[in-house]
Amino acid sequence: MSRQATLSRSFPRLCRAALAALAIGMLAACAGRSVTLSEVRYDLGPQQEAASPSAASPSTLSASAASLPPLKVLEVNAPPTLDHDGILYRLNGDPQRTGRYADSRWTMSPARLLTLRLRSALGSRATVLSGADAVPAPILKIELTEFEQVFDSSTQSAGVLAARATLMRGGKVIAQRSFVARAPASTPDAAGGVAALRAASDDFAGQVGAWVSTQAFAGTP
Repeated sequence: MSRQATLSRSFPRLCRAALAALAIGMLAACAGRSVTLSEVRYDLGPQQEAASPSAASPSTLSASAASLPPLKVLEVNAPPTLDHDGILYRLNGDPQRTGRYADSRWTMSPARLLTLRLRSALGSRATVLSGADAVPAPILKIELTEFEQVFDSSTQSAGVLAARATLMRGGKVIAQRSFVARAPASTPDAAGGVAALRAASDDFAGQVGAWVSTQAFAGTP
């Protein structure tokens, strides 16, 4: 048999092998993309009324809310460790180390999510403005220091939010206070952590709203 005939017969087999290799490569690429497509994105969901132990009674809040002046709620500040869309968790026994869930993320940074949440919650108590508005008004600044799922054990965890709030007017500090909100997680995973942080965010917004309502500028133009 001639060499040319041998090559002619082996050529279809080579083509089939090449096509098979190409198909495998395409399947691998599709599999790689499926991992990205399976990534879950979370936000804080619909606004919920939070019942805070430190909040005033509903009648007191409704009376004080009616007398609140316009309020500038600035964008929430956060350190670089929270300036991303990762969902963080921490083992309580190792407080200096945090981890991120691999296939679950926030739709935006926790600071941005909390800014929207806080403005929405305070909007029921006062006319909420941004820092860019030229209207003279008291200013609320929030510095976020913790926003993560903290595990006390392999099955028990909670969403923990810590922040410091500062009220200013005319360049002067009116009041300042640190807040901590904590809500239990129903499951020891990203979905459980998100739900717990959602509840903690609503609790925090309720605490801040009650605190703002008791400040000296309430009832002044």
